[in-house]
Amino acid sequence: MTTRTQRLDQLPFTAKHRRLLGGSGVGWALDAMDVGLISFVMAALAVQWNLSSTQLSWIGSIGFLGMAIGASVGGLLADRIGRRQVFAMTLLVYGLATGAAALSTSVAMLIALRFVVGLGLGAELPVASTLVSEFAPRKIRGRVVVALEAFWAAGWLLAALIGYFVVPLNDDGWRWALAIGLLPAAYALVVRLGLPESVRFLESKGRYADAEAIVRDYERSAGVAAPGEGIVDAPAEPAPTEVPRRSIWDEGLRARTAGLWIVWFGINFSYYGAFIWLPSLLVAQGFDLVTSFGYTLIITFAQLPGYGVAAWLIEVWGRRITLAAFLAGSAVSAALFGLADTPAAIIAAGMALSFFNLGAWGALYAIGPELYPTPVRGSGTGAAAAFGRLASIIAPLLVPLLLDGGGNALVFGAFAASFVVAAVAAFTLPERAREALED
Repeated sequence: MTTRTQRLDQLPFTAKHRRLLGGSGVGWALDAMDVGLISFVMAALAVQWNLSSTQLSWIGSIGFLGMAIGASVGGLLADRIGRRQVFAMTLLVYGLATGAAALSTSVAMLIALRFVVGLGLGAELPVASTLVSEFAPRKIRGRVVVALEAFWAAGWLLAALIGYFVVPLNDDGWRWALAIGLLPAAYALVVRLGLPESVRFLESKGRYADAEAIVRDYERSAGVAAPGEGIVDAPAEPAPTEVPRRSIWDEGLRARTAGLWIVWFGINFSYYGAFIWLPSLLVAQGFDLVTSFGYTLIITFAQLPGYGVAAWLIEVWGRRITLAAFLAGSAVSAALFGLADTPAAIIAAGMALSFFNLGAWGALYAIGPELYPTPVRGSGTGAAAAFGRLASIIAPLLVPLLLDGGGNALVFGAFAASFVVAAVAAFTLPERAREALED
C-alpha cells in the first residue's frame, strides 16, 4: 500500500505547492528584511547617537543571541505542536517587537527589544524550511527549498532599499524603517489560516484523517485520483503507537549532526560578521552614509543569481558538492574583499561574496531537513541553526577587535578561513539527493 508521504513524493509541482512555497517564502523574506534593516540602523545611529564600536557590536549581536535560543526552542516546539503553529507564532513575536523597537529611546531599550526580535526570527527559519521540505516532491525537493531560501535575498534587498531611501531621510528615518517591520505580525494570520500542517507531523500524532484530507487536496490539485477514492468503507487506520524517543546524537545521526553544526557555525560567522557590519565598514573607509548604503544595495542584488545557480546545481551536482563549492567561492570572495581598496574592487568582490555566500545558504537549508527522521527533523534543524547563531553573536563583537588588529584584510581573512572550515565539513554530510525523507 502506498503511504501518504509516498503519494506526496510522487506528485508533480502543483499550484498547491506554489502557494505553500510563496506563503512560506513571504514570511522568510520578512525575516530577512528585519535582519537586514539593523545593519542600516546601526550605521545611522553611530552618527546620530554617537555610539562606540562596542555599543554597535552589541546592537548587532544581541538579536543573534535571541536567534540562538529561538532556533533551538522553535525546533522542539515544531516537533511537539506542529510546524504551522510555530511558524505563525514566530512571525507575530518578531513583528511586534520590531515595531516596538522603532520607539526606542536608549541603546538599552533597543538592545532589549532586538533580543526579543531574535527569539522570533531564530525560531522561524528552521521551521519554515522543514515544512516546505516535507511537502516538496522528492525529485525536486532540494530545488524547492533553495527557492524558499531565495526569498531571503528578496527580503534583504527590500531592507537595502528601505535603508537607502528611508533611513537617510531625517533623524527619524531609522524609526520609520523599523516601523515597517510590523508587517510580519499582520502576515502571521495569513500563515495560520492559509498554510497546511505537515502531513508527516499529523501522522506522528495519530491525526490520520487530517493528514489524508491534506494529501487528497494536493492530489486533486495535480489531477490525480487518491487511492480508494469513492470507497465508502475504507479500512480503519492503525491506532497510533508510541514512537521511541530519539536524539540527534543517537548512533547513526551524531556524525551528520556534528558536521552540520560545523557548517552552520562557519557560514554564520562569516555571513553575519560581514553583512551586518558592511554599511558601517564602508562609512569607516571614508564613504558617506548614502554612498555606503548605495554600494550595499548594489552588492545585495548579486544574492538573487546566487540562489538561482544553486537551485539548479543542487539537483545536478547534489547537495554536498554544491554546498562545498559555494562555500569555497565565498572564501575566495571574502579574501578579495579584504584586499579591495577602490570602489570598483569593493563592489565586484562584494557582489561575488553575495553570490557565493547566499548560494551556500540555499544548499545548507536544503540539506538540513533531509538528514533527520520525522520525530527529530524540526529539532535537528533547529539545534544546528541555534549552534550556528552562536557564531553570529561572536562575529559582530569580534569585528572591531579585528579591525584594530589588522584592518579589513584581517577581518575578511578571518571570514575566508571560516568558510574554508565549513567547506571541508560539508564533505562529511551524507548525500540525500532524490531520496525519500526518513519517517
